[in-house]
Amino acid sequence: MFKKTWKQIKFLLILIIILICLPHSILPLRTDEIGKDDLENYRKMNESEKRLTEYKDNDESLNLKVVQLDIINKSRKKNNASPVKLDILASRVANKMCREAAENEYLGHWNMAGEEPYLRYAFAGGYDHVSENAYGEWSSDNYNISSPLIGSMMKTGHGKFMAERAPNDGHKKNIIEKVHNFVGIGFYLTGKQFRYNEEFLDRYFEFENIPSEVKAGESINITLNTNGQGFLYYLVIYRENWPKPLTPAQISKRGSYRDYTDEVYKEMVAWDLSRYRNGTLYQIPLSFTREGLYYIQIYSDKKELNKPASLNTKEKTPESGIVIKVTR
Repeated sequence: MFKKTWKQIKFLLILIIILICLPHSILPLRTDEIGKDDLENYRKMNESEKRLTEYKDNDESLNLKVVQLDIINKSRKKNNASPVKLDILASRVANKMCREAAENEYLGHWNMAGEEPYLRYAFAGGYDHVSENAYGEWSSDNYNISSPLIGSMMKTGHGKFMAERAPNDGHKKNIIEKVHNFVGIGFYLTGKQFRYNEEFLDRYFEFENIPSEVKAGESINITLNTNGQGFLYYLVIYRENWPKPLTPAQISKRGSYRDYTDEVYKEMVAWDLSRYRNGTLYQIPLSFTREGLYYIQIYSDKKELNKPASLNTKEKTPESGIVIKVTR
């Protein structure tokens, strides 16, 4: 009797030791393991954000995203990248995209209006550079919708991104890109379809009074503050025509999207941009000759160049994603 009891005790002791030593990443993550202050701050930001309110997260969904944010940041930490913060607007943009994709049973980076990620984020009021990861699952039977299931599916989607291997590892590279400092997280589960999006942002400038729409030939100023974090290095403006609607079948056939167009409207280099600096504030005059969409990417550097020199953006990431509609 004693020998049998001792074996049971030994088994329990071994089990306790295994659970204590088990890597934390294997154990299910709980919201209470996330900083309560962080969660409360995100709740306050969620309440104060007035854009895209129809895609606002409730507390349960926001909790799931804060847990997922920790998973994303653990992936970044393993690859020597700093943690990102959750962005509420980008999360709502992602929610909107995920809902449309799930309800119309497609997976891709374009919506049915024909808009790429940078257009969708800009049209919602964002000025930062955005890079999107998109994931989907579907089933022959209806899903039994629950928070644990959604959390598990988001974790699976992120895990598949991180499992990618070169040269087909674009999603993984996006996750561990060191320049990113914010992320929007979106999901939607309905019937037999689940969608999950990660919208990584590069936010380094504060913008003021950026017009969303102007007339052709009208003069405007792009006003931004670098807050002493660097100097403007290069500005490029791409022009494109109005997007055309796409069917779900057309979207599903498309692969990755390009973060630029074939039509470069204007380029400005560091020594030209330096003329528009007053302290940390830049006021850059612009005008547009014909109607269309103008996508403005701005790069910065730690040093200011006042004279012509060699420029190279190959190792740099755009730090803006401004889109301006130009009409006649």
